[in-house]
This record gives sequence, structure tokens and C-alpha cells, in this order.
Amino acid sequence: MAKVKIALIGLGKMGISHLAILRAHPDVELVAVCDPQGFVLDGLSKYTGLKTYRQFTDLLANETLDGVVVATPSRFHDDIVRAALEQDLAVFCEKPFSLDAKVALELAELAEARGLINHVGYHYRHVAAFREAKRLLDSGVIGKVHHLRAEAYGPVVLRPKGSTWRSKKNEGGGCLYDYASHAIDLSGYFLGAASHVSGSVLRSVFSEGVDDEVYSTLHYEGGVSAQLAANWSDESHRKMSVKMKLWGTGGSIEADRQEVRIFVRDARVAQANGLRQGWNVRNTTELTEEVWFYLRGEEYSAQIDRFVTAVATGAGENVSTFRTAAQTDRVIDMIVDDASGRPGAMPQQVKRPNRAIDRLFAIFEPKGA
Repeated sequence: MAKVKIALIGLGKMGISHLAILRAHPDVELVAVCDPQGFVLDGLSKYTGLKTYRQFTDLLANETLDGVVVATPSRFHDDIVRAALEQDLAVFCEKPFSLDAKVALELAELAEARGLINHVGYHYRHVAAFREAKRLLDSGVIGKVHHLRAEAYGPVVLRPKGSTWRSKKNEGGGCLYDYASHAIDLSGYFLGAASHVSGSVLRSVFSEGVDDEVYSTLHYEGGVSAQLAANWSDESHRKMSVKMKLWGTGGSIEADRQEVRIFVRDARVAQANGLRQGWNVRNTTELTEEVWFYLRGEEYSAQIDRFVTAVATGAGENVSTFRTAAQTDRVIDMIVDDASGRPGAMPQQVKRPNRAIDRLFAIFEPKGA
């Protein structure tokens, strides 16, 4: 099989991680990299021999590619992704997909209309414990789900000074876009698209202009609800920690990075799924598939591998598409509207970013989701 020709755009924290993963992938030819910082490019060119660009437009105009990996600050995603899609390239884009839910949907439609492979880097969908929780949920182990709790905590902003682009409203979007988006996206992974939100709170602890903590209630068709809590000013966590718990008529499922805990009420249901009645625990070490390259977590390599496989074969698993990411962006918009006190966030008169956009979402959402 010929190697997949990939270019990497953006060489910040995530971009450097993707650089290492792509360079180590046996089926990838990393053709070129792009970043506006000349000193980064000079070092890479000198010590790796990689072709470098400072403008993504020049890269796309001059290189023959199968796909691109976009790892720039969030506000640059829209233009880069659109340009790549218009050249019929597969695209892997870091999260959050877009700071504008309308644009996110437009890009999802463009990729789908052209039949292009599209992934978004919501890497928790590739964590083995969350994938196992999803498998068990779909198998009906805990019956009909009625509630979910989604949490994301970590130590990003711990003082008034020293913020990064992630804590600037027009670039990263704050805790809501950077941290809470993971919990929102996992909620969508488990339950599908939320219909509306209520009781949303966006609060600054140290930052100016963006939120450091996020609280909201998400509502789904059939009366299912989800509590969302995220705080990136929580020094009690050494690094980002995401936790999910689902309650159903037949038990509950709890999952985090380390393990899945399943409580099953019915002995027959438990036996049919290789479990025992009561509590069961499955550790990530027994669930995780080996990857060829480990960096920060096997899920980062796993998501790139699934993208590369899809580009190479035109098939394969894709659990995090532009469309699912656009649904996450839509929920984020609803939370912003709800927290701002704008009218219409309650079920009787749902506030969404745009009625026309919602009609388009309805077209693309699978029936029964």
C-alpha cells in the first residue's frame, strides 16, 4: 500500500504531538509542515529535512497531498479546513472544530457533499474505557438511560496572569470550548444530539473575558437529561480529568481514563453480556489495544491511525466526524445563549443559534438519534 501523503498545519503543543505521531506512522509520508513562526520552521528544516511553509495557502498550492492535519489555534480552523476541502483533501482537525456553529455545519456539509474523509480530534472517543462504556450502553446492559453526568476538571488557568491563546475569547473560547467541549462531545457520543439546555452558568475565576468554569443541564429527546460540570482552574487535578456516569433502568455505568465500572441489576442480562449481577470493573489495561507509537496517551495515536486508514482505504471506523463536532458546537452555542439570559432556552421555546441551521441539522441527523 502506498503511503498516505499528509501535511501538518500548526506546530503548537498539539501540532508538535501530531508531528511526532505522523513521523512515526508506518503508512504516512509527512510531506510538509506549516506554521507562521520562523524559528520553529528553521529548526525542523535543519534537523529533520522536512519541507516547511509559513502560509497554508502556499502549502496547499504547491504540494500533492491526500490529506491535512490542522492543529492551529481554533479561530484559524474555518479558513484552513474550507480551503483543504475545496481541494478535495481529507481533513483531520483539532477540537473545538469551529467557534461558529453555523460555519461548523457548513464545513460538515461540504465534506459530506464531496465524499471526503473528515475527523475531529475529540480524542476521548478513542479512550478504551469510554469506548467500552459506549459498547455496553448500546448492548442494553443498563436498560433505558434516563440521566448522565459529564465532568471535566484540570489545572489550566490558576492565576490572573499568564493566560494562553486558549483563554482568549476570540481564539480559544475559554473553558467552555477547551474543556467542557470534551464532556459535551462524549455526552453526544453516548446519547446523540441534545435538543436544548437550561440552567447554564459560565463563570470566570481568574480569566478576563472568558469562563473558567461551566455548568449546565442538557436535555435530550424522550426526557433524558445530562448534568455538565467543567472547571479548568481546579488545581486538585494534576492534568485534565474527564468522568462520565450514566444511569439506566437496569443499572449504571461509570467511566474515566482508568476504568469502567458497571452495575447490573438483572442476573440474566449480566450473564448474557459476560458480567455478573452487581458491580463489575474493567481496567483500561485490559481494554486498550496496542498502538505503534505512544505519546501522551494511546488515544492520540489511535485517532490518527483511524484517520490514515480511512484515507488509505476509503473505509474504516470514524466516531468523531465534522457533523458530530458541529453538533457539539451547536450545544456550546445554546449554553452561551442560556447563560447570557437570552429568552427562549426552555423546552417550550428552544433557543438555538439559527432556525435555518436547525432545519439543516434535522436533515443530517440520523433518525432515532
